[in-house]
Amino acid sequence: MDQFEQGRRLAGKVAIVTGAGSGIGAATARLFAAQGASVAATDVNVAALTQTLDRIKADGGDAVSFHHDVSAQSAWDDVVRETIGRFGKLDILVNNAGIHPEAQLGNITLEDWNRILAVDLTGPFLGTQAVLPTFLKNGGGVIVNVSSVSAMVAGPFTHYNSAKAGVRALTRSTAWMYAKQRIRANAVYPGLIETNLTKSALANPEIRARLEAGTPMPNFGEAADIAYGILYLASDEAKFVTGSDLVIDGGRTLK
Repeated sequence: MDQFEQGRRLAGKVAIVTGAGSGIGAATARLFAAQGASVAATDVNVAALTQTLDRIKADGGDAVSFHHDVSAQSAWDDVVRETIGRFGKLDILVNNAGIHPEAQLGNITLEDWNRILAVDLTGPFLGTQAVLPTFLKNGGGVIVNVSSVSAMVAGPFTHYNSAKAGVRALTRSTAWMYAKQRIRANAVYPGLIETNLTKSALANPEIRARLEAGTPMPNFGEAADIAYGILYLASDEAKFVTGSDLVIDGGRTLK
């Protein structure tokens, strides 16, 4: 989507969006800015992140970017501190950054396992910890974690499925622990979304045909489809929603 609708659904809010260089993260950062939020967009890919920032600013949005390895605790401390320093506060965290190595159980090395858990599960854990002091001081805040339908259905990439299932547990635990403090935590579960993360798998005709057969709707999703779900959960429209699973998968989990 080249242009996101302008609005006020996040007017006055400040958000950190990880993995904002491309795909769902880029779409979310752009949509948030279009809806009035000030956005701290983070990624390890500086060139891609710069493109996202340029598009936000070209659309009249307010944003800053940070090089950010979500698996490093010190990097989280820096991003939270610098975001608050730049915008004066912090209201929303979107834990989107992730990797998706293609290896099946018998071929997964310990290094593969540790790396995907470090980014896809430890990253959201560290992000949640990093924003909690600010949210508690503020009297509330919102965390939206990007999991995957792979957390709910069997699939060939065991390390990825396991990490995303862990994100679901992390989300529900966070929601339960901090509901009284008005900290909401929810997760979105994308199905097949055509992004840089999935393009190599979808380029394989056998994999693509199998995934198409398992998706009742006649096409895969777009990054914007997920971004709008994240927008709802991050907005005050969802003020009574916490610990919830928002599945956006074209019907893949219907059977």
